[in-house]
Amino acid sequence: MKKNNVLSSIGILAATALTLTACGKSNNNQENNAKEASKFPAKMPDKPTRQGGTVRVALQTDTPFTGIFSDQLQVTATDADLSSPGSESLFDTDDNYRFTNKGPATLKINQKNKTITIEVKKGVRWSDGQQVTAKDVEYPYEILSNKGTDSQRYSSQFELIKGLKEYHEGKAKSISGIEMPDGANGRRVILHFKQLKPGMYNSGNGYFSEYTAPYHYLKDVPFSKLQSSNKIRKKPLYFGAYKLEKLVRGQSAVWVPNKYYWRGKPKLDKIIYQVISPNSSSQSIKSHKFDVINVVNSQWDEVKHTKKVKFIAEIPLSYWFIGFKLGKWDAKHNKNIMNQNSKMNNKSLRKAIGYAMNVDEVTKHYTHGLTFHITTLIPPQFGDYFNKNIKGYDYNLKKANDILDKAGYKKKGKWRVQPNGKPLKITFMAKAGDSTQGPIIQNYIQQWHKIGLNVNLLNGRLTETNSFYDKLNKDDPQVDMFETGWYMSTEPSQDGMYGDSTAANYDRFVTPENTKLVKEMDSQKAFDHKYRVKVFHDWQKYIFDQAYMIPTVNSYKIRAINNRISGYSLKPSENNNGHVLWYKVGFVK
Repeated sequence: MKKNNVLSSIGILAATALTLTACGKSNNNQENNAKEASKFPAKMPDKPTRQGGTVRVALQTDTPFTGIFSDQLQVTATDADLSSPGSESLFDTDDNYRFTNKGPATLKINQKNKTITIEVKKGVRWSDGQQVTAKDVEYPYEILSNKGTDSQRYSSQFELIKGLKEYHEGKAKSISGIEMPDGANGRRVILHFKQLKPGMYNSGNGYFSEYTAPYHYLKDVPFSKLQSSNKIRKKPLYFGAYKLEKLVRGQSAVWVPNKYYWRGKPKLDKIIYQVISPNSSSQSIKSHKFDVINVVNSQWDEVKHTKKVKFIAEIPLSYWFIGFKLGKWDAKHNKNIMNQNSKMNNKSLRKAIGYAMNVDEVTKHYTHGLTFHITTLIPPQFGDYFNKNIKGYDYNLKKANDILDKAGYKKKGKWRVQPNGKPLKITFMAKAGDSTQGPIIQNYIQQWHKIGLNVNLLNGRLTETNSFYDKLNKDDPQVDMFETGWYMSTEPSQDGMYGDSTAANYDRFVTPENTKLVKEMDSQKAFDHKYRVKVFHDWQKYIFDQAYMIPTVNSYKIRAINNRISGYSLKPSENNNGHVLWYKVGFVK
């Protein structure tokens, strides 16, 4: 799971600038834009390519990237994108995200023995020439679960592996359930589980790591210093198609071919990632400054007629939502602690906040129809797991007011007070983004003001992204509610995001019903597909009723690609764990 990070610095706009007017011809344009995007291909045409050339990639962010080149320690989508020329998962998938044996390693699941056997293929070598070994497959579990790393990627789901919980708690010096039958320098690893789960056949299931880490290179670095070490931040080792040659911290990265790459010789001489502001994206596309660049949806009309580029698109497994701080993370006991007396721990208050949001109007006005309102936390791409009967929080100010009135949130003057009569002040934290983020957030605040809720931005402004996640992770007591987004796993299980022992459960909501439903998604009964679908539907109903998180939008993700490029694909079967297989990318002859 990766968090969606884009930001910009933008001031508060006057209320008069926020009036939304979208009708007539404008609406037709928006509908046409959405239809057009839905027809975009997911890949560039396959054509004969030449050897050589440099591809320039735009990294759209208004803050320096953190540059954590470790699949076990990075938490931002920006770092994941930046790492993609070198980072490669152990497994390839088909278009339904089910594992195949075409990738760097093979995988065999033995239900009787409750084991998974992973075998790295001979010739899969790190960029220093060393073969990827069994120890390199085992070592990520140590990084993820050792308390010294404080990894945000650790999840209680890993504790299905025998002995891993004991290692995580410092009660064991090794993980008993990870066997290397041919020794640490062999290529086979057998994972012994307490039980198997139905999602284990799909990538992104969260029960075992799909990445490696170069033990021979990192073994001398203490776990507590790993994230800050130069071996992670400046000179990482990967076994992907390219290796990092040059880094300007926070600003740019230059990748050159890994001569030991196992799939074959990469076609390009260099791949250069360069940070740019999202606000300058349209001009960069029109001036052909980059060969690969994401389109900012609010700028679509400015770029859609650009020559010499081809637009490819996908609807990613992602969503944005409004979250509420309901407790705190207990790092010592590795669990979320919900505060029953939290200001936001009243579902009537949360529901009113959802019904007051004019999401459809906002998306039409600011994103040309390329961003759209969603109703549930399970995207439709997951097929029958998606509960189409959940109608979501449609804009309804009367309903919002009625809910607050009935729940005892009475008005005293302009603002409502809590049912106990105490003043109600709500601090909202939202990430900075492109030039539309400021007015969109201010619009929502005005909507909440209309129903008498005294909501104000944290420190009166949007929050810079790195600071945003720092405050979120540390449960800053100033924050009552927040807006963020996920890039979801390709397996729909929710335990890794909303489980009771998951640090990424930023709301810190823990209830017996939620825990029951989330665990039941991956129970032995859930090997029966119909039963598992029912559990997913029940969970979505529960979340909608309780409004612990209020889903808001997803978007078409459009990329502008130099039309002389071939081999660039977004199809799951033609990339690796969500990343472009860069070795295929080259310039047309």
